[in-house]
Amino acid sequence: MTRTALLVIDMQNSFLHPQGENTYAAAREVVAPVRVLIDAAAAAGTLIVHTADRHRPGFEDFEQKRLPVHCVSGSFDAAYFEGFGPAGRDNELEIIKRRHSAFFATELALFLNEQRIERLVLCGVKTNVCVRATAQDAFSTGFEVVVARQATNSNRPHLGSASLEDIDRYLGRVVDLDVALEMLS
Repeated sequence: MTRTALLVIDMQNSFLHPQGENTYAAAREVVAPVRVLIDAAAAAGTLIVHTADRHRPGFEDFEQKRLPVHCVSGSFDAAYFEGFGPAGRDNELEIIKRRHSAFFATELALFLNEQRIERLVLCGVKTNVCVRATAQDAFSTGFEVVVARQATNSNRPHLGSASLEDIDRYLGRVVDLDVALEMLS
C-alpha cells in the first residue's frame, strides 16, 4: 500500500477572502473540494500538511522583485481562510514557506521521508504558481505527485490549464476529486 499525504497549499485570506490582497473570484470555487479532501484525510488518519505563504514584516524578500509585498506574517492576509489550517489533529503539520514551492528552503522533504510518504495529493491555490512549483519539487525529490483537478485553480485560467497539462504529462497525475478521495482513504 502506498503511503499518501495530503498537501494543502496556501488556503489563506490573501487569496480566498473577498478583501484579500490577492483574491480572485474563482479562488473560492476550491473551498468546498479542498474541505472534502481534508475531511477524508482526517477521517482516514492520513497525514495532512498545510502550507502558508508568509513573509517577514519590515524586511526585503527576494520574491518582492517579482511580486508586491504580500502575506506578511501576523497580518489578516497571511492568516488561514476560515475553516482552514491546522485544527489540532494528530496527523497535521504546518509548513511556512517564503517561495512558491513548499519544498524550497523548508523541512518538508525531510519530514515526509521520515514518515515514509511516497505519494502526495496536492490541492489549493494557485495552480500555475505555488501548486505547480510544489509539484515540480515534489517530483524532483522523488514523490509520486497527484493533483486533484477540482481542488485547485488560478486567476489566469489559461495558465492554470497549461500547468495541469504539464503536471499530468511530466510530473505526475491530475485526477478528479473522487479518485483523489480514494487515494486518501
